[in-house]
Amino acid sequence: MTRFLLTLNTGSSSVKFRLFGFEALLPLVAGGKITDIGNSPLFKARREGGHEEAQTLPAKTTHADAANTVLQWLAGQGVQADNIAGIAHRIVHGGDRYAGPVRLDAVALDYLRSLCPLAPLHQPHNLSGVALFEKAMPAVTQYGCFDTAFHAGHDEIRSSFALPESIRKQGVRRYGFHGLSYDWIAHCLKTEYPHLHTGRVVAAHLGNGASLCAIVNGKSLDTTMGMTALDGLPMGTRSGAIDAGAVFYMIRDLAMTPAEAERVLYEESGLKGLSGLTNDVKALSESDDGRAAFALEYFCLKTAQHIASMAVSAGGMDALVFSGGIGENASALRQRISDNLSFLPPFETHVIAANEERGMAQSLWNHYERDFVQ
Repeated sequence: MTRFLLTLNTGSSSVKFRLFGFEALLPLVAGGKITDIGNSPLFKARREGGHEEAQTLPAKTTHADAANTVLQWLAGQGVQADNIAGIAHRIVHGGDRYAGPVRLDAVALDYLRSLCPLAPLHQPHNLSGVALFEKAMPAVTQYGCFDTAFHAGHDEIRSSFALPESIRKQGVRRYGFHGLSYDWIAHCLKTEYPHLHTGRVVAAHLGNGASLCAIVNGKSLDTTMGMTALDGLPMGTRSGAIDAGAVFYMIRDLAMTPAEAERVLYEESGLKGLSGLTNDVKALSESDDGRAAFALEYFCLKTAQHIASMAVSAGGMDALVFSGGIGENASALRQRISDNLSFLPPFETHVIAANEERGMAQSLWNHYERDFVQ
């Protein structure tokens, strides 16, 4: 019987999936996504080497409906529950407990639910995907792959906030995110640029969510995101680093509720807030509005400043690697960021396409190969 490994990324308005052959090379068999759930849902999928299928779904489509659409499409490809060896879910926050993939049993899920306040835009939706597929395929073992795991080995000086020990001991610390992307970058460095794998690399995952990671000898040494996915670089709609006192001012003097302040920082800030227009980099780049130019210049300057910070942590920078939607596609922004770093000693610049799904599949295979074979 042919067996497969299924990866899932359930977001606030999307469900993305990839199907890999269940063998050491993990050949990609099929993949697709449902986007714009809650508005104008669109399903796209294709078998590797085949033509893409597209289908507009009813406006009332829920995440549960989306999951069923994925399962129905897979069934149409001859893939049933019995064919699936395991399901790997992308989960943003693994807290201080998980440094690698984990089976999602009741204990693990209870702990992961407790982390929802630390990743309110992502964690609840990630976990809803687990529940949906548990209901649809109860006999298939599900696993969590975490965006925090790649950074789990950080030393205390890089994972700590300058807060009293009594607070730090309650889990208020730096965790870091986008680890699945950085793990894949480290894998690609090892296979494609071995001279850099053992060196000092600053990786820039730039997209609607954005962060940096100092990678030394293939391991995460430091990163720009902190306890939540709000810190560090300005992003599509997230503020990035901000004076904590400004948040107190928003609540105390501007009469915002904590929920309102949180919404502004997560959903109305970043490129969208700076421009007053959109968080779409392509649209901003093509706009004649001065606010669009300001937002992009701010993003490039702050990104370069944080890259220099990561270079300090790494003790230098042999290469700068761009990834993510902006990092891969916005060549003008890559150039502006690099120009801001021209004062540094020469370094290589590369673009590595993000492939968190394959990274998840590879990580799961490496951790549980023996169990799978049995």
